Amino acid sequence: MKRLKEDIRNHSFHSAYLLYGEEDYLVRLYRDQLKMAVLDGQDEMNYTSYQGDGIDLSEVREMAQTLPFFGEYRLILMEDTRLFKKANQLSDMISGFPETTIFLFVEKEVDKRNKLYKYVQKNGLSVEMSAMSPGDTKQFVAVELQKAGKKIRESTADYLLEQVDNSLLNIWNELEKLIAYAYGREEVTRADIDAVCSVQVTGQIFKMLDAVAGGKKQETMKLYHDLLQLKESPASILYLLSRHFRILLQVKSASGNLTRQDLAKKLGIPPFSVGKYQTQCKHFSKEQLKDMFTACADTDYDFKQGNIQDQIGVELLLVDFIHLSAPGGN
Repeated sequence: MKRLKEDIRNHSFHSAYLLYGEEDYLVRLYRDQLKMAVLDGQDEMNYTSYQGDGIDLSEVREMAQTLPFFGEYRLILMEDTRLFKKANQLSDMISGFPETTIFLFVEKEVDKRNKLYKYVQKNGLSVEMSAMSPGDTKQFVAVELQKAGKKIRESTADYLLEQVDNSLLNIWNELEKLIAYAYGREEVTRADIDAVCSVQVTGQIFKMLDAVAGGKKQETMKLYHDLLQLKESPASILYLLSRHFRILLQVKSASGNLTRQDLAKKLGIPPFSVGKYQTQCKHFSKEQLKDMFTACADTDYDFKQGNIQDQIGVELLLVDFIHLSAPGGN
């Protein structure tokens, strides 16, 4: 990332760039910044873009061999082409193109054994845009709000990130809504978040189990009915609860030597959420988590056998959770 920023700032470019990874917001941000820097504010006479699989590489070759008009560089953007997942001859072609032609590849996934990937790695610059750390994500929230003349307390930023999907693109969309909603006020509050942000179902599950751990039956049921109001079916909520307990059990059993990034990769969850699972684990013993996970499976069986109506079944399950989480309840 540092080298990419330096290239953009110094207006000194490699012949090929590859931007990829799970953080779409950063990929789009640096794609657009690199495009603007290479074209140097000129019109798009020296710019060509291709998207999707099945691109005619002979057409790309012809365009890449054309010298730029009234500009220093010609930029060719290629997005979601899957060229980094299959065999192709583009790497052999690029080496023979004019130095004034710059390729910018944007991909969701890459195979690092791929010949084109190895070419870019050796002769250009490949940058993986991974999910940001919790601290960096909170800083992103604070900086973006500061640009709009807004402030947010750290505890409020934590609350925001618990409520929304943790991709930066989604967070930015929620920040735009908050900035508009808090017009005329400096500080963004929890009440603002509750009023306008799209609730993440996973965040509601976390809050529901915090209420369970605290023995708060009324709050637990309110959160459950809030999910029903959001059109989540009881069966879907049961699935999410079961998945949540499975992750909590895995976190509880994980080696203390694993980093958050390693643990997130192993469990298939966003790195930012690892800390929330680790914190919630402290409310339950391993035996309690096992009993709750088993109770989810038993309720699912009762659903499928027609032994109980689904909405009532989940309500009874939540009451059972409160009993199981009580001291000596397992």
